[in-house]
Amino acid sequence: MSLAHAEGGAALLELAVRAARTAGDLLREGAASGPPEVRTKSSPTDLVTAFDRASEERVVEVLTAARPDDGILGEEGGERPGRSGVRWVIDPLDGTANFVSGYPAYVVSVAAERDGRTEVGVVHDPSRRETFTAIRGHGAARDGRPLSVSGPDRLEQALVSTGFSSDPAARARQAALAAHVVRHVRDIRSSGSAALDLCWVAAGRLGAYYESGTRLWDRAAGVLIAEEAGAWVGGGAAGEPPGDAMTIASAPQVAHALRALVGHA
Repeated sequence: MSLAHAEGGAALLELAVRAARTAGDLLREGAASGPPEVRTKSSPTDLVTAFDRASEERVVEVLTAARPDDGILGEEGGERPGRSGVRWVIDPLDGTANFVSGYPAYVVSVAAERDGRTEVGVVHDPSRRETFTAIRGHGAARDGRPLSVSGPDRLEQALVSTGFSSDPAARARQAALAAHVVRHVRDIRSSGSAALDLCWVAAGRLGAYYESGTRLWDRAAGVLIAEEAGAWVGGGAAGEPPGDAMTIASAPQVAHALRALVGHA
């Protein structure tokens, strides 16, 4: 049964929006206060700040106050089992390196899932004060206005975004793939936020996005938003679901060409 029907998708969406915007307010205030203290995780380029943790705490506080029996999977706090059958998947600061540098491309991502399927997604962009939302089967929106993906008719006309891992070896492979892709598209961008890129495909600001090495919290909400806006979303040339190995989202008319280009490479 769809979560939108079984649990009241509109109520869950309203809760997720409130949680994401509350955390976004904290991040916007933090960005205005100057460069934060930075620590590293898996590599010198894998950054974390006190704001990552504080943002996640804000999101969790809002969610658990309303729904204490739900499960939680957060990038910073790990997983907490629940009893309701609903699990929230949270990236409290997608684009930490941008946030640290004062580059305004970072978001709060909150998704609700049942049985491993994302049913509600919210991505809030504090810098632009934009909130992207979706309920499975009920479309996507930006600040309450419906989104419908648009894009070029041919891949060579597409502005394409990708991302790069904090792991040096993975980054080298991704750079090699980007060098291959850029010969076949209008140009390449890298915002540093998978969730933001997925929403920008939904909004028609990008013709396509692909990235290897994302985690569930990076993509859960953004994938649903892109899908509900009408984008083709998958994981490679064979049309498998998006996953850690590869996530692709594009305007439908360039999906086949991009899947072939990225998937076979």
